[in-house]
Amino acid sequence: MQRIFAENMKEMRGLINEWSAPVLLAVSGGIDSMCLADLYLRCFGPDSFAVAHCNFHLRGEESDGDEALVAQWTADHGIHLHRVDFDTVGYASGNGISIEMAARELRYRWFGELCMEHGYAAVVVAHHADDNAETFVLNMVRGAGIKGLTGMKPVSPLPYHGSLYVLRPMLTFSRKQIEGHAFAWKVPYREDSTNSSVEYRRNSIRHEVFPLLERMNPSFVRTLNREMTYLSDASSIVEDWCRAQLPKVIVAPSSEISIPRLLAIPQWRYLLYYILEPYGFNSSVLESLENLLMSDRTISGKRFESAGYVLRTERQHLEVLPKMAGQAGHDIDVPGHDIDIPGHDGVVSGHDGIVPGHDAVIPDMIGNPVVTISTSGTYRLGTSVIEVELLPWSENIPLTQPRGVVIMDADKFSFPFVIRRWKAGDWLVPFGMKGKKKVSDLFTDLKYDTFQKESAVILSDIREDGGENQRRVAAVAGVRIDDRYRVTSSTVSVLRITCAI
Repeated sequence: MQRIFAENMKEMRGLINEWSAPVLLAVSGGIDSMCLADLYLRCFGPDSFAVAHCNFHLRGEESDGDEALVAQWTADHGIHLHRVDFDTVGYASGNGISIEMAARELRYRWFGELCMEHGYAAVVVAHHADDNAETFVLNMVRGAGIKGLTGMKPVSPLPYHGSLYVLRPMLTFSRKQIEGHAFAWKVPYREDSTNSSVEYRRNSIRHEVFPLLERMNPSFVRTLNREMTYLSDASSIVEDWCRAQLPKVIVAPSSEISIPRLLAIPQWRYLLYYILEPYGFNSSVLESLENLLMSDRTISGKRFESAGYVLRTERQHLEVLPKMAGQAGHDIDVPGHDIDIPGHDGVVSGHDGIVPGHDAVIPDMIGNPVVTISTSGTYRLGTSVIEVELLPWSENIPLTQPRGVVIMDADKFSFPFVIRRWKAGDWLVPFGMKGKKKVSDLFTDLKYDTFQKESAVILSDIREDGGENQRRVAAVAGVRIDDRYRVTSSTVSVLRITCAI
């Protein structure tokens, strides 16, 4: 187990191009995370990682006992420990979300803050093969589509902070293997009393569903994990097909979905799901939309909503808009902005006031829409809405922002700058890294599909640099910034840029 664990970790660190910086282990005190810590210590030594422990205060003295165990173990082995207390119930109530979701948001946002502050290369968690199988069943019940049936990935973006990664080196191990390691090496751990309660969905699957399936196939978990690998391969094939169909149904430059072109494709239902799923439309919305498209009823004027987007139907097309953007066709106010046309001397002036019914964009020489940002305000690039704020730097501003938001040093990245779509050849120096990375490779790491790539917003620096007028990528909005524009101890003011695709 130790050898396989070490090989898994080395492969994962190679995938994120990070070999030297320590990592941050999420350790709850349970058997899975304590074995994770033990394995990491045996394979790489105490200086290779730090431990993060969250006390969610959900189980009274049990929660405090978990914290005490983790504190004692890290102290015994000379490992740095980060601890935090959360009012999980209060956070859930204040935000109108479940306890489970509240705990997830709190811990992952905190992990991101720790990584940014201390330079940890990634967050390492103890998810294993049984967890993966349980997730498969949960997603199947929820109706998560083919992607939801491909299981957890060994490397994935850190939730709420896409510039960092979560690593799962124990996905190849079963719960029985982990229990065997704990017994053999006398790894201390604590049992969570709630794990035996079938009131929780995951526990119900673990204690009621899996025993039935294992009676049919004792190697059920291993078999299901192998099947998820096949499904992942199949998903890639399907995704390639979907990407090939997008130009047939997406009308440029408006990004509207042509209904006649969509319905001309035999597999249009899945293609529609593929296009709309990233916007959070649930299965009931998709079913209603499918029924509408197949009916003889009037299509125009229908409206469907997800948490962040509105889908509107017209006679010949479908249109998705961010809720914060309001309705399509609104006049866009562009106060006092000169609009830069790349590849030409000078600017096109005189666009003060309102540009009726148009986005404030002018295509560049290759058809890429470009908007020049000269002051704080709200801007639109197609269906993407970008809010720009200039703020004095304060330690009260967290470096780790919600997904969709980036913070940049305003002296290094200042007005004017450009927002545009991604172009082939774009590159940046990702935060925390030394070398260049193609933006296309970043999209690959993040497992972006074609629609996500084409919807990404690039922040581009147009100031003179080294005597040469460069248009270099400063950030992929809301995803990752270039290390050259990061906030440091000498930062005086920041640009906070919020992007809603």
